[in-house]
Amino acid sequence: MHDDNLATIKHVYEAFGARDANLIAELFAPDVAIWQTPELPWGGDYHGHDGAFTFLLKLVEHIESQVTTESLFAAGDHVVQTGHTRGKVVANGAQFDVAEVHIWELRDGKVVRFTVYIDTAAMLAALHG
Repeated sequence: MHDDNLATIKHVYEAFGARDANLIAELFAPDVAIWQTPELPWGGDYHGHDGAFTFLLKLVEHIESQVTTESLFAAGDHVVQTGHTRGKVVANGAQFDVAEVHIWELRDGKVVRFTVYIDTAAMLAALHG
């Protein structure tokens, strides 16, 4: 099961990179929940496929970024990813390289919860130029 969960999350990151909405919808459970600190313009609580796509659309409205994974491991029905998000702020062109941790919870091979932790102070500094 751990290998299956890791493979699923690797597919999620590939889908994010390709901006493949159909694959994202396939990998996320219909009742998926997403959370990131509301201090960020795209942060908050999101639920279901509509909420997931709202989160992702808000994210790409503000930043163009790519996640670089440094560590990815299974922990029961969770997968933990650590790495960096690197890119630029859409509004001001500021470059950023920010540490992040993603916690994924899976059930029956689908993502049911995605929790995003990021160096919020560093991201806010980039957003404000």
